[in-house]
Order: sequence, then structure tokens, then C-alpha cells
Amino acid sequence: MDSGKAPPRWLPFLVLGVGLLAISFGAILARFAQGYGLPSLTIATLRLGLAALIITPIALWQSSRTLRTLSRGQILLTCGAGFFLALHFATWITSLEYTSVASSTALVTTNLLWVGIASFLLFGDRPSRLMLVGIVISLSGSGLIFWSDSRASVSGSNPLLGNLLAIVGSWCFSAYLLIGRRLRASLPLPAYVWLAYGSAAILLVLACQSSGTPLTGYSDAAYLVALGMALGPQLLGHTSYNWSLKHVSPTFIAVVTLGEPVGSAVLAWVFFGEAFALWQGVGFVMLLVGIYLAARGER
Repeated sequence: MDSGKAPPRWLPFLVLGVGLLAISFGAILARFAQGYGLPSLTIATLRLGLAALIITPIALWQSSRTLRTLSRGQILLTCGAGFFLALHFATWITSLEYTSVASSTALVTTNLLWVGIASFLLFGDRPSRLMLVGIVISLSGSGLIFWSDSRASVSGSNPLLGNLLAIVGSWCFSAYLLIGRRLRASLPLPAYVWLAYGSAAILLVLACQSSGTPLTGYSDAAYLVALGMALGPQLLGHTSYNWSLKHVSPTFIAVVTLGEPVGSAVLAWVFFGEAFALWQGVGFVMLLVGIYLAARGER
């Protein structure tokens, strides 16, 4: 999956576009799984656990030597990435029980702000002026979506809790991206993905056991939806982001994730009838414009 030769300039942007499309189905499939009676913690566990199992033979075949020679620092960082990834999915999927798809995805993708600040403070990354403009426009679009959604009263029984959980999920995903940037400099993609997804799945299994949340006893349809989440949003979507970490900045990847509310909100309207208001549409356009400007400003 990785090679020593740099890819064409356009390839990371294409890969991120495909990944964004796949990830946009994440909230929709999570809602379907909740409808089949799967607890949110179970959904997160099955999504990451099935993804880790599917990629195991690829990781062992392509990266067995790398896995045998991991340093203690790499192992600790990988466990840290898995911890934040597990917490990200546990909090974000739970947020969908309390607030709308539009609000949840708009808030969980504010990781752009946190990644940009952390990258500047920790690594000295200075985004270009054009990327800064894209960041401001994208974040403004996210805020407009959230404001419009709140005015429309589309949210669930406890929108404040749902929105807070989505923000916590954003913080955790930001930490996951920053750790991944460090690890992807030395680890090939199959090894990193297998370790990150696997460690996150183990932590979630332990969380299910300690909380008494069952992983078995659900319908075949529920498990098929969970498998779809593992194959689509997780393996195709998140792995696309992980591959791109070696070729573009984590700040730009965070900008691209801001397109998720657009895709997810449209899909929520199609499948669940969650209509969005005029100002939400304006926010979606602002998100896309911001992503385009950030792409032009990516060094």
C-alpha cells in the first residue's frame, strides 16, 4: 500500500475525496444499527473489531517484519492512537442518540480547529494564508449548520448532551490524527491501521465487558449493518485518511473531514426525512468553498 516513491500530486486529494464519501455513510449506518437495537458502545466495538479482523491477513502479509521490530515508543504511541480512536467512536456514535445527524457531524468535524492549533503549538506548522481563509470559512459553515439545526428543533431528547459528546469526539479524533502523523512517518499503512484499529477494538471490548453491554444476541440485519460500517466508513474511509497522512498535513485532512456534515445531512434527509433549512444549505456551501480554498493553499 505504501511505497518509497512519492505519489502524483493529485492522488492524495482523490483518495481523500473517496474516503470522505465513504465516511459520510457512517452516521447513517450508525442510526440504522441503533434502530436494530444495537447499543452505541456495541456499534463502535463491532465497527473497529470487524475492520481489524478483515485487515489482519493484509497486515501480517505486508508488514510482518515491521510488526516484529516495533520499538517500545511505537507501541505506546499506537496504544495512545487506539485509545483516542476508541473514545472518539464511543462518544460520537452515542451523540446520535440525542441530537440530529447534521448537528452531530458538524460538531464532530470541528477537529480542524483543534488540529490546526495543536499543529502550530507542537510542531510549528504554519498554514498558508489561503488555507487560513479556508479554515475560517469552513468553521463558519459548521457553526451555521449547528445554529440552523438548533433553531429548527430537529434534535433528539437531550441535544445539549448529544452536542457535548460530539465535541468530545472531535477532540479525541484530533489527538488520533496528530499521533498518526508521528507514527505514519515510520510505519507502513497496513501495520499502522491494524495496530490502531486493533488496539481501539480491544479497549472497546473491555469497556463493553465492564459496563455489561452485550456484543451478541442481535439480529442478522444488525450485524450486516455493523459489517457495512467496518467495510465502508472504517476501512475505506478512515484508511484513506491514514494513507494521506504521509502526503498532506493533518490540518488539511481535518479540513476535508468538514465535508462530512454535507454528505451525512443529505443522506439523513433521504433515509430518515431529516430535512434541513435554508441556512443549513448555506452552511454546506461554505464548507465546500472552505475545503476548496484549503486544498489550493495546501503546501
